[in-house]
Amino acid sequence: MKQTKTERTLTRGEMEVMNILWSSGRSMTTNQVVDCFPEPRPAYTTIATFLKILSAKGFVGHTQQNGSKAFCFYPMVSRAVYTRQVMQDIKNTFFGGSGKSLMSFFIKEEKLSDEDITELIEMIKE
Repeated sequence: MKQTKTERTLTRGEMEVMNILWSSGRSMTTNQVVDCFPEPRPAYTTIATFLKILSAKGFVGHTQQNGSKAFCFYPMVSRAVYTRQVMQDIKNTFFGGSGKSLMSFFIKEEKLSDEDITELIEMIKE
């Protein structure tokens, strides 16, 4: 079954959980994810709900350790793959599918240093 655009998109809370999982580089229990949040930390049940939703959307998988009731969650979609998908959606939605229009928007909106401009020119040449 093909995912809808909503199913491929993360909410702010889901994104926070995914950032923790991506940054950790390892499987984590719900408690471990909660502990990575700054104070005041979200409730355990809130994070458990996010993990359940992320699992249903196909963003995280889980395993159960021997002799433990706790699940360990891990990303099934890399940060790079998700970022690419989001940027493609932005390009198609706001810039008519034009990479040139997308890039020119950011170049005009951002204050780039001479060094940044030189690096971008080198990337384009490659």
